[in-house]
Amino acid sequence: MITYAVNRILMSIPTLFIVSVIVFALMRMVPGDPAAVMVGDLQDPTVLEDLRNEMGLDEPIFVQFTIWISDVVQGELGTSIMTGEPVLEALVSRFAVTAQIVLVSVAIAIMVAVPAGLLAAARQNSRSDLAVVGFVILGVSLPSFWVGILLILIFGVELQWLPTIGYVSVAENLWLGVQYLILPIFALLLGEMATLTRMMRSSTIEVLRLEYIMHARAKGLSEQKVLWRHAMPNSFGPVLTIIGLMLGHMLGGAVVIETVFTLPGLGRFLAEGIYARDYPVVQGALLLVAFIYVSVNLLVDLLYPVFDPKVRL
Repeated sequence: MITYAVNRILMSIPTLFIVSVIVFALMRMVPGDPAAVMVGDLQDPTVLEDLRNEMGLDEPIFVQFTIWISDVVQGELGTSIMTGEPVLEALVSRFAVTAQIVLVSVAIAIMVAVPAGLLAAARQNSRSDLAVVGFVILGVSLPSFWVGILLILIFGVELQWLPTIGYVSVAENLWLGVQYLILPIFALLLGEMATLTRMMRSSTIEVLRLEYIMHARAKGLSEQKVLWRHAMPNSFGPVLTIIGLMLGHMLGGAVVIETVFTLPGLGRFLAEGIYARDYPVVQGALLLVAFIYVSVNLLVDLLYPVFDPKVRL
């Protein structure tokens, strides 16, 4: 078990390095000069050259990458061209907003998808199974931005039950903050919840056909115990993999959701940085998302032995 964990941790280090190289290379391929963006309409050649020198843009690409990666290791991601804030502080403050939406969405999706998938698999081809399958088809077919706009029209414009634009921190006002998060969370989790339910259903159907399930039923165990004690741990393994991938996908989907609902989160900040050619913000945000993605999948790998005894062996 310890060897397995150490191997997975060591494998994540070169992955992060490769991601950093890709992020740096992609940013250098984007048309536009960040120094010219900062200078604006002045376009003074002397000022432009001094700024390029200060930002290290006049150095060879390899030197630029060495300087950047050494700063990243020290926690220094530079200063935002748009806002003048230190990039690390700006990313952390905005990621707190995104994390609320993503983590709550994942928690709700798991709590709904796992029982729904088990129920559908246990009652395959019944009305309840067909209802779950219908929900899955509907959920994976609707894009999150369309769901968000529809929720705004129904609950914000027509019924006026919930606020649709802006953000209030739950630390400042718990109830009002929750109201601002309800619609973005629902718009983000619908498709992911459907995906998890589909995976849980198909995985459970396969497990229920195995011989040890037949043996458990032959011993006289109730169908509920067979389902939750014997089938669920083995069928949850593939779902755990999807959860790791889903977290990364939700971080990408947060860009659209935060733009639709004007939330000051990491996704919207990244989109604004791309439009403004803000190298430090885009590089830092992409690196942070990649780090979170790799860390989550590392955690998923470390949790596999809990559900699969073969991995422990």
